[in-house]
Amino acid sequence: MRLAVLSDIHGNPFALDAVLADVAAQGGVDAYWVLGDLVAFGPDPAGVMARLAALPNARFVRGNTDRYLVRNEDPPGMRERAAQEPPFLDILLEFARSIAWTRGYLTAGGYLDRLAELPLEQRLTLPGGTRMLGVHAAPGTDDGPGIHPGLSDAELAAVLAPADAGLVFVGHTHVPVDRTVGGVRVINLGSVSNPATADLRACYVLLDADESGYQARFRRVAYDREAAIAAVERAGHPGARHILRYLRGENRSRWADQAAG
Repeated sequence: MRLAVLSDIHGNPFALDAVLADVAAQGGVDAYWVLGDLVAFGPDPAGVMARLAALPNARFVRGNTDRYLVRNEDPPGMRERAAQEPPFLDILLEFARSIAWTRGYLTAGGYLDRLAELPLEQRLTLPGGTRMLGVHAAPGTDDGPGIHPGLSDAELAAVLAPADAGLVFVGHTHVPVDRTVGGVRVINLGSVSNPATADLRACYVLLDADESGYQARFRRVAYDREAAIAAVERAGHPGARHILRYLRGENRSRWADQAAG
């Protein structure tokens, strides 16, 4: 069996189309796993939802931004920080406007209710017996610091303790990771859009599995980022400043140089 596992599309149909074309060029897959942050902070949330709805044999989980959209929430601690640091208020306002813009876009397209149905996790036993878990940030949560290269082995083992799986796929931090601790392998998929690494290509993983075991391969796919940038500007997106910094490679994670893949 072969799975395409991807995450953090963030409303960018240009990046998603490139990934789906690459999947087809690799011979196709039996199923897709899409691990959250589907539409927020991108130029075409409804277009992305339409593409995802058309995928055959697709499983989804919710990301933190999907939850923010459905429940109209702010990230934890954002309001408190804005109260203590007045310059941070501009960031809070930009975030709130971005969420409102995306909610309106999805409501008009009839897609907001679909986000509300997304589960926290997906599980599967591979043909060779390995138990696999897919979640957005870390086992048991769609939010928080997530899994990144800066974690020590002890810290990573603690984060993975609730997994009850031998293979864990996550996203959230936009930094690819491939590590094994305590017999558990965790793979952070990186991101389809809004990269936090020096490599700005869309990133996902192909998983091949049979009775003898499995192989996971990172795939990095170039796409027309200038078209995505132009679409953000054309849409009048209220979060354009934030989005364009990612698309132009200006929002790198502190762990960017340690990215896997």
